[in-house]
Amino acid sequence: MEGGNIDGNTRRGRTSKRKEMLEKKKVVDGLIKAASALRDPLASFPAFHHYNQQGFCLRLETGRGDKLSRPLKQYMQKLLKLNMERHYGTEWPTEEKVKHREMVASDARYIFVYEVPTSSRNDEMGLIPMNGNVGEVVGFVHYRFILEEELPVLYVYELQLEQHVQGKGLGKFLMQLLELIARKSCMAAIMLTVQKANLSAMLFYTNKMHYCVSAISPSRVEPMVGAEKNYEILCKTFDEQAKSRLE
Repeated sequence: MEGGNIDGNTRRGRTSKRKEMLEKKKVVDGLIKAASALRDPLASFPAFHHYNQQGFCLRLETGRGDKLSRPLKQYMQKLLKLNMERHYGTEWPTEEKVKHREMVASDARYIFVYEVPTSSRNDEMGLIPMNGNVGEVVGFVHYRFILEEELPVLYVYELQLEQHVQGKGLGKFLMQLLELIARKSCMAAIMLTVQKANLSAMLFYTNKMHYCVSAISPSRVEPMVGAEKNYEILCKTFDEQAKSRLE
């Protein structure tokens, strides 16, 4: 009798635990779905619609991987190769194909940076945009809302800027925007992958943006194996649960 009661309690406990896990998964899946469905993530952050600093007049727009025009895709592919080929070395031909596939995925989300032509400048008004002139793309961010360690996270796949707009505070501006989007969408963290050979990017994320090497990065999971890997996974967490799992 007593043994039967223990077994029954155990079964009820396991059923309750499974139900709780399913409910948590349902909530997390809902957060990711809602974040991905947002039509214009920039709408909530008007201060980030433009970047008028360091002598630049830039405008930000959002996009989706399955809505990219052919000229825009070609531009992005060229910029990726220009910025990243040297960091991947002999692995680039294979990695390039992967990145091209990722680029057009339906869950890929983008922020595009346009350099707006200006008509004049004075000390009081600064750069004045020319009305009706869209300007040229000078960079982009590719990100997605995904599940990582059973937590909803915003994963930054690419942050690519043309050389003449690098080192001007724009990268920090874009990452600050992504953090705001992640928090508003109730994500638990922001994550990204950086090539070890890309020292400037590694310093930017760890020193300027205060990201840390994640607990799921190869160098943390298995140091001996991780030493042979050419990348690190970085993260910035927003709550204690994410901190305990990802940091």
